[in-house]
Amino acid sequence: MDNLLVIGIILIMMIVLLIAGLYIHSVLLASGIIGLILLEGFGILPGLLGNEPFNRVASYTLTTIPLFVLMAQFILQSGLVQDIFYMVHKVSKGKNSLLGVLTLIIGGMLGAVSGSGTATSASLGQVAIPELRKHGYSAPLAGAIAASGGSLSGIIPPSIILILYGVATETPVGSLFVGAFIPGILTMIVFILVMLVYFRLDRKKQTHIEEPAIKDAPLPEKLSAIRLIIVSVIAMLIVLVIFGGIYSGIFTPTEAGAVGAFVGLLAALVLGKVNLQFFKTSVVETVKLTGMVMIIMIGAQIFGRFVSLSLLPRRLIELIEPIMDTPVLVLIAISVVLFIMFMFIEGAAVILMSIPVILPIIQELQVDILWFGVFVAVICTIGLITPPVGLSVYAVAGVSGISSGSIFRISMVFAVVAMVVVCGLMIAFPGLATWLPNSM
Repeated sequence: MDNLLVIGIILIMMIVLLIAGLYIHSVLLASGIIGLILLEGFGILPGLLGNEPFNRVASYTLTTIPLFVLMAQFILQSGLVQDIFYMVHKVSKGKNSLLGVLTLIIGGMLGAVSGSGTATSASLGQVAIPELRKHGYSAPLAGAIAASGGSLSGIIPPSIILILYGVATETPVGSLFVGAFIPGILTMIVFILVMLVYFRLDRKKQTHIEEPAIKDAPLPEKLSAIRLIIVSVIAMLIVLVIFGGIYSGIFTPTEAGAVGAFVGLLAALVLGKVNLQFFKTSVVETVKLTGMVMIIMIGAQIFGRFVSLSLLPRRLIELIEPIMDTPVLVLIAISVVLFIMFMFIEGAAVILMSIPVILPIIQELQVDILWFGVFVAVICTIGLITPPVGLSVYAVAGVSGISSGSIFRISMVFAVVAMVVVCGLMIAFPGLATWLPNSM
């Protein structure tokens, strides 16, 4: 059967299956197998479905994922996040804008290690929104802050998105983490500045409303102070262990995940939250997320084999040959396609299903693979909070009861400003992503 006809059939089939609500790993697996049968016949299947799926997921680099997810679960189950919110309120002495800043920072860190922007946004929606509402934030702004904080999972290292990109393109994961540091911080700063502007506008509208007082924890003041000191030390220790260990070269990303999970467990022990339910919830959530990523990778590998045999990348290069002499235009076109995909599909799936198609084009353009990985991570962050189907926004709306439309009106501003500032600066100054890795 003609390659172009097969490609057309498979693309239509993928769209129909996605609209029908099938899981992305099932769509990738079915599309890849049927496409290969149409191209090569049934004889290709025994070799393809033998040891290759196991070899794909039996990667040392991928052990980073369950370790970081387990660490995030230990931190969430320990109640550390709630304690930090309480502590910041005490330290801020009524400067409630700091709570919004804190939410975005915590969202970036938790999202980076949990592997799912939507899951982190949902967690923030449950923990952060009630606190933000107590301190003068409108419901839509609180929802937008939680969604934007969760979306930072795409770019703040150690990010699961960057790990999967590194595995798919054979780019050193440690270099990707280092390269994403400046763009990640820049994206977070942009979100914080937009949040502060909105908060000031909100406060002007609500000057006639008295701010409700926060309820202090029902503990003696001395014990509260001791607990807050412990929480502060634990939080700083976790940050130093993970980020300091990776960037100083003491740990590999995998080792940092293992050490981080151990520190997270110690934190839960110190805070008295370890019991049977603690381990059950943490392990079950880690297995669910890790299993999801592994199944997607198997489906993406088979789909990638179909993409290679169908010569789809070569056809696309021929199609866009008139603008190949202007790499910026090609990058903009690729960015738009990825942006739309990130709005509808979880970030890990987008990376694994799109890289086999896009990577040959990027190599033909002679664009730095590391720079492009960081650029894709920024687009992932923005796509998660953009209508019509920003997954982080829907996650927050689902757990908080705030209408998704009101959150989108604000989150869209976060996304547009980040797109213009961060993506624009990365295209104008590629060194934002490459300078740190090259200087190490």
